[in-house]
Amino acid sequence: MTTATARRSDRRISPVFVGILAVTAVTGWATWTGFAERPGVAVFLFVTAAWIVSLCLHEYAHARTALHGGDITVGAKGYLTLNPLKYTHALLSIVLPVIFVIMGGFGLPGGAVFIERGRIPGRWRHSVISAAGPLTNVLFAVVCTAPFWLHALDGVPAAFRYALAFLALLQVTAAILNFLPVPGLDGYGVIEPWLSYGVKRQVEPFAPFGLLFVFALLWVPAVNGAFFDVIHAVMRHLGVGDLEQYCGQDLYRFWEGPSDFCSVSG
Repeated sequence: MTTATARRSDRRISPVFVGILAVTAVTGWATWTGFAERPGVAVFLFVTAAWIVSLCLHEYAHARTALHGGDITVGAKGYLTLNPLKYTHALLSIVLPVIFVIMGGFGLPGGAVFIERGRIPGRWRHSVISAAGPLTNVLFAVVCTAPFWLHALDGVPAAFRYALAFLALLQVTAAILNFLPVPGLDGYGVIEPWLSYGVKRQVEPFAPFGLLFVFALLWVPAVNGAFFDVIHAVMRHLGVGDLEQYCGQDLYRFWEGPSDFCSVSG
């Protein structure tokens, strides 16, 4: 790959991202210690802030691999600072994914770093750039579930355990949705360089509607049920039980009232 070139100021971590990290740390501490009077509020803030962190890292992964692939313009665009306000479509990348977590409990993939593909030679580089984002969600899911599959949950408070389970579920859903070979999603970006010119021309008009198409399908009860069956199966393979997944979302949606099944006494 080409030598990455970016000014030091273009790579300086944004205070906005540092602030989001601080919120994640403080609310994570509040969730762990039970400091908050209403644990659901702490879980909500912790998971939401951590989810935004993962969205920033997702976009950063795209930009960083593009930089090494040959697009030296990503630095000047602010993509290497982890500042979500620098994204081409901050609404799509941050606001909508957070809204969908609140509404439906799944990680809606965003997408908002503009890569100048003409600067990047080689089909493999284009595929790697597209794959880098959802692979970040995969890594995030592995980190969140590590205490579960390593059987290292002794002493971990119930509220924090449930929060980690729900955060991991969001990462798994985001990774799977992003890897779908649907125009407009990263999965299609992985295979697009290998398609013929004719196929790409036929698919191009549908790219702006790919995410809407996936979203519409997920509102079909049969499709939604099958999708979450896959998600829960993956989560179980990662060591996270159904109870932790359910209680994580239950605590997150604190405005609906606590469930009798989800105790956070310790």
